[in-house]
Amino acid sequence: MPREIEFPAEVDLPIRDTAGSIPDRNARLFPDRPMYAVRAGQGWLDVTAAEFAVLVRSVAKGLVARGVEAGTPVAIMSPTRYEWTVLDFALWRAGSFAVPIYDSSSAEQIDWILSDSGVSAVITDTAAAADRVRAATATPPPIWVMDDGLLDDLAVEGAEVSDEEMASRAAKAGPDDPATIVYTSGTTGRPKGCVITHTNLLFVVRTLVATTRPVVETPDATTVLFLPLAHVLGRGAQVYCAEGGMKVAHCPNPKLLVGDMASVRPTFLVGVPRIFEKIFSASQQKAHAAGKGWIFERAAAVAIETGRARHEGHGPSLVTRAQHALFDRLVYGKLRAAMGGRLRYAITGGASLGERLGMFYAGIGLTVMEGYGLTETTASGTFNRAENPCIGSVGQPMPGTAVRIADDGEISLRGPHVMAGYLNNAAATAATIDADGWFATGDLGSLDEDGFLRITGRKKEIIVTAGGKNVAPTVLEDRMQAHNLVGQALVVGEGRPFIGALITVAPEALPAWAAAHKKAGRTVADLHDDPDLRAELQAAVDDANAAVSKAESIRAWRLLDVELTEQSGHLTPTQKLKRGVITEDFADEIEAIYGGPATG
Repeated sequence: MPREIEFPAEVDLPIRDTAGSIPDRNARLFPDRPMYAVRAGQGWLDVTAAEFAVLVRSVAKGLVARGVEAGTPVAIMSPTRYEWTVLDFALWRAGSFAVPIYDSSSAEQIDWILSDSGVSAVITDTAAAADRVRAATATPPPIWVMDDGLLDDLAVEGAEVSDEEMASRAAKAGPDDPATIVYTSGTTGRPKGCVITHTNLLFVVRTLVATTRPVVETPDATTVLFLPLAHVLGRGAQVYCAEGGMKVAHCPNPKLLVGDMASVRPTFLVGVPRIFEKIFSASQQKAHAAGKGWIFERAAAVAIETGRARHEGHGPSLVTRAQHALFDRLVYGKLRAAMGGRLRYAITGGASLGERLGMFYAGIGLTVMEGYGLTETTASGTFNRAENPCIGSVGQPMPGTAVRIADDGEISLRGPHVMAGYLNNAAATAATIDADGWFATGDLGSLDEDGFLRITGRKKEIIVTAGGKNVAPTVLEDRMQAHNLVGQALVVGEGRPFIGALITVAPEALPAWAAAHKKAGRTVADLHDDPDLRAELQAAVDDANAAVSKAESIRAWRLLDVELTEQSGHLTPTQKLKRGVITEDFADEIEAIYGGPATG
């Protein structure tokens, strides 16, 4: 198997412009094309490329009038919304850039990011969020609030700023200037500021546009953008859509996603794997609650069989095709309708989707292009092309980049997508990016003969049992979490005689399951010792164990009565497990695994 592979670039290099040039370019090329759908009452109002460019220019002038200096960042703390996108492009036009802050961030995180990045102002969505910023830091910079009519006010205030001033700022901005500083999620220690340049950002989005033509050239290409714009994947998706000419509707809360998909009818979606797991699980739960669970399960099996047959290069059998046609009317069509009826392509990253779900979605007509990247590599590194996906892998190196596997299995990435470095932290930069430009990811993986990468674990998360067995927990956790009843799963066992796990139940799944099984209780605490619930969870554990050797398998587990969430402090804003916090908070439960019964 290859240890290193590099694919040639498919876009012009070096990058010579900045992301701030995109709105004006779009206005010249297709002025009347709808680029954004903005909420208006119960519906949506289209904003054309020309209208968007005019708004960006006027807001950029307003930012200059308020004293935003070229090269000085401005923080934005807000859920995903249209104003966020306008301000992002306007800051670039003004020669500045945004430092995003998750609206769920703690006071300590807000204070750290503001002080470390040196922002000149903070933009929040609401007055309440502005109060949180003031409370978080002793000397807050000026705070501007979107809901107070910020865009209109900026447009008025900027009327006296000359076009010559704006042209001068645009001329001084270069591709190697920061396009943003995105802070890592801080699963271990204080978040680090990743300096992402315009070259990093534009190389990635232009390469994706060039290699996903079926997505962007789909008639009426449209997406619902629901990922946090504070996350590098959501931010990259925003600019990818603008670069490719795709219409965007903003969804501020994933709980609104199903309704927004029904009204917007997207052709394309970017999401983390958990979203696609939840779409599958919700349909599965609905079918079981209606007494049609056996139909759904058979339909899922046929979809997976169909997806696998197509993926392997041969069509499904005649019997499978006949069953697929039946289930397309009974199940698949309804699932596609729930996603708007036009969705054909999706990109996912941030965690493993898993082969089973990948085959299922392929079988019902949705191509999910799984990829891999980190904040430090502008959310990209490898991806599966729509026309040649290798389901179960995270794809091949992005054209113009390279992937290398070290002797210990660690993945390193090199290319124009690798950040300029960590802000104010030369030591951390030198520790992760070597003199030849290779970024050490900390993840473990392998390359096949065609250059497809598979992730096998995270270097720092490898568990070494008392017997010296190295175990990658994510393989087990991903398999367990694919079960519709499992919420979160954390594998433990460092220095212990065997592997164990902490498991939570998905709160949205439990009521329907309890009703279908005629259980009096409706909460995890009510059903903690219920044998049927435990049998379901054991089935999820058994499925995970089927993917590993006996020495790596889970031999005991504990059911937690609580939910692990971002609000509880156990997940990052990108829904990654905070392993250290969880193991500390549930130390007694972990001890019980190694001193108690097989389950508890």
